[in-house]
Amino acid sequence: YGFYTGFDSDNSSGDFSEANHKVTEMHDLDPHQSNRTGKHNGETEIQENGIKRHRTSLPAPMFSRSDFSVWSILKKCIGLELSKITMPIVFNEPLSFLQRITEYMEHIYLINKACSHADPLERMQAVAAFAVSAVASQWERTGKPFNPLLGETYELTREDLGFRFISEQVSHHPPISAFYSEGLNKDFIFHGSIYPKLKFWGKSIEAEPRGTITLELLKHNEAYTWTNPTCCVHNVIIGKLWLEQYGTVEIVNHSTGDKCVLNFKPCGLFGKELHRVEGYIQDKNRKKLCVIYGKWTECLWCTDPTTYETYKKNEKRGGEQKKLKPSEDVIKSENDEADDMPEVQDTVQFVPGSKLLWRINCRPPNSSQMYNFTSFAVSLNELEKGMEAILAPTDCRLRPDIRNMENGNMDVASKEKERLEEKQRAARKERAKDEVEWQTRWFHQGTNPYTGTSDWLYSGGYFDRNFSDCPDIY
Repeated sequence: YGFYTGFDSDNSSGDFSEANHKVTEMHDLDPHQSNRTGKHNGETEIQENGIKRHRTSLPAPMFSRSDFSVWSILKKCIGLELSKITMPIVFNEPLSFLQRITEYMEHIYLINKACSHADPLERMQAVAAFAVSAVASQWERTGKPFNPLLGETYELTREDLGFRFISEQVSHHPPISAFYSEGLNKDFIFHGSIYPKLKFWGKSIEAEPRGTITLELLKHNEAYTWTNPTCCVHNVIIGKLWLEQYGTVEIVNHSTGDKCVLNFKPCGLFGKELHRVEGYIQDKNRKKLCVIYGKWTECLWCTDPTTYETYKKNEKRGGEQKKLKPSEDVIKSENDEADDMPEVQDTVQFVPGSKLLWRINCRPPNSSQMYNFTSFAVSLNELEKGMEAILAPTDCRLRPDIRNMENGNMDVASKEKERLEEKQRAARKERAKDEVEWQTRWFHQGTNPYTGTSDWLYSGGYFDRNFSDCPDIY
């Protein structure tokens, strides 16, 4: 989440205000669908099966950044903390970082798949695919989400996908976002906190992830924990912005002792390793059970270690290299979600006999005009009719700066952003004067029961909808 998050906006020097990374859910008003569903008046459409349709585009196209230079701002700030940098709103995307975190759930079918497997190895494979898929939405997303205000929240309930999600900005210095999600069928709990450590290297900005991510599969009485890879945005001075993920991600099954070690490879001098992920799953006795390989921007595969090593040795000897474009029958036989898989031209070296674990979703045709959002991201900031009456007053969807940016009102959005930051600073000074400590509303600091490390845990009660004591932050 490097370029997008963790910059502060609460210092009187003018922090890097990253307003919330909100994407509103919008109605698909395709006339063909409307004729079928009978909804034409801007309300969320209901398909024949009773599932709501979400919007497929933003209200206004992305504002051009071509006339703006990141370097013109950053060159004044070399040697300063990134939290002290004020960036024009044009470098943002119309989402809060809390909404950005929610994009973990785009590939929730992988959690459902993990829940359904009787074999612990297959469960770990699905969890590994989910961990990789969680960073896939960042591909080509070079805009910053808005930095959440202290006390800001975001909720999302998707009955069609079988989950609900709540997050809160629990700290502003340092910026920490806590989240909690649960399956509507009581089959899983997914929670964690994110506190990225940002570094500016002159030509790039790097975000080292802090905070533990935990997935509990309730039916299997299993818990998995991991930390995200490091994210780096390149060419912040000149050239086309691009990002990479690198570092080692260890996923631990605390019930069986199995471990998945994934190496997100740095680009390398000639770009041969760009986006590559390679790793393995081992049991508690450190025996390798399978090898996992692919690209976090494309797909993930697994095969047995012997097959993989044999293939790699043959490859080094100059054996035939086969580009990964498996036939339809391979995908269908190896993956239940074959019908949902987009036709993507992969560039991963395919090891014959491998099983497909995950493939990235196709983005909407107009994605480049919408901050390179996925279809899931496009829906996140949708403010449906009647929603304001039930949302917490701190919900991202109600943030005026993000809402105005989404609607293309850039000048108003910029003024609102400044107003909200000033309001936040004034509230902080008032608390300091009265010696009052900030109280989080939905999360509390505690200990992760599986890692023993400090964590932010969900206190419960959000969906009772008693919002009487929520702070006035907008």
